[in-house]
Parts: sequence; C-alpha cells; structure tokens
Amino acid sequence: MNKALFLDRDGIINIEKNYVYRIEDFEFTEGIFDLCRWFQNRNYLIFVITNQAGIARGFYTEDDLKILTNWMTKQFHNEGITISKTYHCPHHPDFTGLCRCRKPEPGMILKAKDEYDIDLKGSVMIGDKISDIEASKNAGVGVSLLTSELQLLTKIILD
Repeated sequence: MNKALFLDRDGIINIEKNYVYRIEDFEFTEGIFDLCRWFQNRNYLIFVITNQAGIARGFYTEDDLKILTNWMTKQFHNEGITISKTYHCPHHPDFTGLCRCRKPEPGMILKAKDEYDIDLKGSVMIGDKISDIEASKNAGVGVSLLTSELQLLTKIILD
C-alpha cells in the first residue's frame, strides 16, 4: 500500500483568494514546493483535494479549472514534484444539493484510496479549514494538520 500526502488547494498550495480559477491570479504559498519535496522523498504520493464551489455558482467552468490544474501540476513537475492526481468537488449544497465528495465528506480521499491503493492510516492531510480536517478524519487518514501558516509548518517539518 502507498502512503499519501493530501493537500487542500486554496490556502495551502496557493494563497487564498476568492474563487481562483485563472493562472494570473494563482500565487503559490511560500514553502509548498519544499514541503512536497520532503514528503515525496519519503515515498508519499501527493494528491490535491479541493472544493471548487465556484463551478456550481457559475463563476467558472470545469474547463477553466482544468486549465489551471494542468498549469499548476506542470509547475510542481518543473520543481521535480509529482502530483499524482487532483480531485475536485464542483458542487455546493445551495446550488446542486448534497454530495459525497464535498469536504467535510470523505469522497475525494476515498476515491484516491481506491484508485491508488492508499494506506490511509499511514497518510497525512494538510488543510486550512475545519472541513478539510473533518474529511480527513471521516476517511480515516492517520495525521490531519490544520494550519493557516504553511510557512511555519514547513519550517517545523523540514528542521
């Protein structure tokens, strides 16, 4: 079985802004590449687990998100980091009803588990919202870290 690092996108990989879907609005958080490299060097697969309610709200399309995600993944690749897969939930309960993928539901994590033979107890989730941590716990991920200070977390892990 594989170990995984699950990362929320907005607030962890990139600086939190309202509904980031364009490349020109995307800013990587300081330390994210070093953090991912550290986990990758310890044989963790890396996954992005992200709610994207802007799709349900009509602010942007699945195609817009795909363009940004492909660009983001390429930037990680350029840094020598492999993002195994990005999972997103395009739903919002007020617009599309309830679903099993929107965090705090564990659907995206469980899908990764099934597709990549993930040992959830040996895996880590890093998020900046309680819903990230609840999704992680609901899926059975072994370590869940809640932070809005990725730079500080990176320093702690890397030191």
